[in-house]
Amino acid sequence: MIWSTGRDFREAGEKRVLLFGMSGLGKTHISNLLRDRGEWFHYSIDYRIGTRYMGEFIADNFKREAMKVPLLRELLLTDSVYIASNITFDNLAPLSTYLGKPGDPARGGIPFDEYRRRQDQHREAEIHALLDTPRFATRARELYGYPHFVCDSGGSICEVVDPSDPADPVLSALSSGMLLVWIKGSEAHRAELVRRFDRAPKPMYYQPEFLLRVWGEFLDRTGATPETADPDAFLRFGYARLLDHRQPRYAAMAEWGVTLTAEEVATVRSPADFEALVAGAIDRKSAG
Repeated sequence: MIWSTGRDFREAGEKRVLLFGMSGLGKTHISNLLRDRGEWFHYSIDYRIGTRYMGEFIADNFKREAMKVPLLRELLLTDSVYIASNITFDNLAPLSTYLGKPGDPARGGIPFDEYRRRQDQHREAEIHALLDTPRFATRARELYGYPHFVCDSGGSICEVVDPSDPADPVLSALSSGMLLVWIKGSEAHRAELVRRFDRAPKPMYYQPEFLLRVWGEFLDRTGATPETADPDAFLRFGYARLLDHRQPRYAAMAEWGVTLTAEEVATVRSPADFEALVAGAIDRKSAG
């Protein structure tokens, strides 16, 4: 770690942290809180993916659908209308909508091969966005004058790195200049995340081998074919399994940094609260 004691972190004139963990446990909330107090630059991996690396894919998909409508087709071909996504830090719907869900097209599904192609696009985009992080930390300081930097990573970060490899290129690049902070949920948090997801399932990124296994299990259990599968039912089927799949990967990543519990994060009301929590986590790890 770049800070060996909590005091070193508290007294650092330039703090850089990367938050990781499952979506819904407080990464974006903390990042927004830090940014809104004026001294922290907020870099969102999902926003970077959706604008810089997958923006054209997303916009082209919108245009593909618009071209099916005669009026819009004519306007597009004459450059009379402009179609683009309106991704924000708090609204990433265009990105998740593009990722899509496999299954019956009558229920909003897309062919599984196309689904896998978009998953591969996301994987490549996420790696690029993560590797951009150190440059944005420097840019935030030199261009905008922010002394501190927080990277709000996506829930799928653990799927695109190998924490057991001490030479992993992404983790090496990130940990060399910032502190990795895992926001760890409890079993109660897991159950709440599953309940929340069941109410409103949304597309997710899956590690390729895991995706093939879960897709096969879903088809076997339901007796569906790739063309008749219920897309939302698949997302619900896979979500709890995805949480269990990611938990040990997050835990291995935490060896590169420190851990905060979601309960601790929920108490944060100011940057000072957050800094105190992180300092305590550094001291706990140093002592252990």
